[in-house]
Amino acid sequence: METILILILLFSPFLGFLVNLFGGKRLGSSLPGIIATATVTISFIISAYFLASTYTTKEVINVHLFEWIALADFTINFDLILDQLSLLWLLVVTGIGALIHAYSIGYMKGDENIDRYFSFLNLFIFFMALLVMGNNLLVMFIGWEGVGLCSYLLIGFWYKTPKFNDAGKKAFIMNRIGDLGFLIGAFTLAYLFKTVDFETLKIAATTSTNPETTTLLCVATLGLFVGAIGKSAQIPLYTWLPDAMAGPTPVSALIHAATMVTAGIFMITRLNFVFDLTPEVQNLIAIIGALTALFAATIGVVQTDIKKVLAYSTVSQLGLMFLALGLGAYHVAVFHVITHAFFKACLFLGSGSVIHAMGGEQDMRKMGGLKSVMTITYITFFISTLSISGIPPFAGFFSKDEIMLVAFENNPFLYIIAALASLLTAFYMFRLLFLTFFNDFRGTAEQKKHLHESPSSMTFPLIVLAVLALVGGAISLPGSLSWLNGYLAPILPQVAIADHTESSSLHWIMMAVSTVVALIGIGIAYYKYMSKSEVPAEDSKKTGLVKCLYNKYYVDEIYSVLFVKPLYAIGRFFDNAVEVAISAIVAGLAKLTDAVSHPVRSLQNGSLGFYLSFFVLGFCVIMFCLFLV
Repeated sequence: METILILILLFSPFLGFLVNLFGGKRLGSSLPGIIATATVTISFIISAYFLASTYTTKEVINVHLFEWIALADFTINFDLILDQLSLLWLLVVTGIGALIHAYSIGYMKGDENIDRYFSFLNLFIFFMALLVMGNNLLVMFIGWEGVGLCSYLLIGFWYKTPKFNDAGKKAFIMNRIGDLGFLIGAFTLAYLFKTVDFETLKIAATTSTNPETTTLLCVATLGLFVGAIGKSAQIPLYTWLPDAMAGPTPVSALIHAATMVTAGIFMITRLNFVFDLTPEVQNLIAIIGALTALFAATIGVVQTDIKKVLAYSTVSQLGLMFLALGLGAYHVAVFHVITHAFFKACLFLGSGSVIHAMGGEQDMRKMGGLKSVMTITYITFFISTLSISGIPPFAGFFSKDEIMLVAFENNPFLYIIAALASLLTAFYMFRLLFLTFFNDFRGTAEQKKHLHESPSSMTFPLIVLAVLALVGGAISLPGSLSWLNGYLAPILPQVAIADHTESSSLHWIMMAVSTVVALIGIGIAYYKYMSKSEVPAEDSKKTGLVKCLYNKYYVDEIYSVLFVKPLYAIGRFFDNAVEVAISAIVAGLAKLTDAVSHPVRSLQNGSLGFYLSFFVLGFCVIMFCLFLV
């Protein structure tokens, strides 16, 4: 019975994918969304059941499906695992995913390809569940590649617009770069320990005495980290994520909040026992995470597209998670993944509600005054903005505070970088809030005429997510009150974080500092966009640093010069020179063959006597060779 439920959990979204893909057109406009939402909800309910049942027993559920690959003494099984880590991730993926599916019913209403949209959305959830449930690196890699494929299909969903297709291709290609690193890491671990199974890897890695293991372990973890950089959008492979805004807004919420971008954090957390053995790589992870958090935050402060602000916010928050991972605080990174899923999903879906009301407009300079028209959207957006800014007692405050505390204890320099990123986060998020919902409306009269609150199918998920963004931090309160730390203890027992009780003066000081930092950012935003009612300048009027930040430090242009254009030049060289030369050589050989064969072809004259003479001559030659030579 247990195995059947696990298979239903995994394959329920895949069934929804098949139904909508092959029969969606015949189901009308409403049923595809209902079916897709129901299949994900089933997975969520089963995930919650297993989490509740394993909470007291602490038992890990392993499901052996079949032997997949057997080469001499190297065997790979297609196995699934449900432990504390995978169950937490499944709960977030399927729970947030179900809300996004329900939201999509209203948001995508009237789209001619709504059946295809929901089929791809279901497939996304299936591959993410497979990634999380896989009991070895190869099964994880199937899900890893699957979410990359689905991101390409969903980002470029409105394929009739060329730039949307380009965004999908960009995400696909940049993820392939990271995936190569994942494969290098996986193959290195397989070479070292003759297994890719997580439990066997853990035993082998922690007990190995082979002197070459240390060096190759660094190669393996560095390769896996490159894979995580690609999937979770860290420097230098982050540029695909802001462009992923080309897809429908619910897709942005699904990719950015709960699924694809958290895959890198999940993979490193799952393989924590390997990364703990390579402190050099862990230091690199922490540095890259901190720099990414600050780098993306500086770009976010000047963006005018509401979804682009949230996109760079995602990159920045992922950087904080990697900072925690690099410092060995895996449970803190998991905590921020969960709270981030709550408030970021709410923010993205809230932006979708605004865009829906504005008739597709995404430029905040043309918004304003929406607070009175879209009350539910505003309140939920405001709660989530407070949460991501780190204001107590909202969920984001507790998880971000844990990251800051760990950084302060381990590396004060990285703490300063993270604090600056947090200050900028509070600034640009309230900048977004003030420009969108306050002051006078700056759009057209036609847009103002059609302003309205979104339907209940869209506002209900917003309300649920806003409540979670408010109270979600309760799963890991400071000190001994952390339910999450206790729950993850069997999976992450080796995490060495100082035990801070509620009476710890340092912890209280750090909480106060984090709050003050956030309030400073909010105060600056209030002064500029409420007291002075500033509106960002038009693109053509931006100068200096603002122009540099608005154009994202020209990183895309630099990549184009360093990589894209040289590759195009090489391609043109092969097309115009090498391929032409090869074609000429092949054509020359054909002409040579024709010229040589022309005299021989004249022998084929149709005379039976002539053919018989050659037959006798050939027979004599054969006899001579056999008996006389």
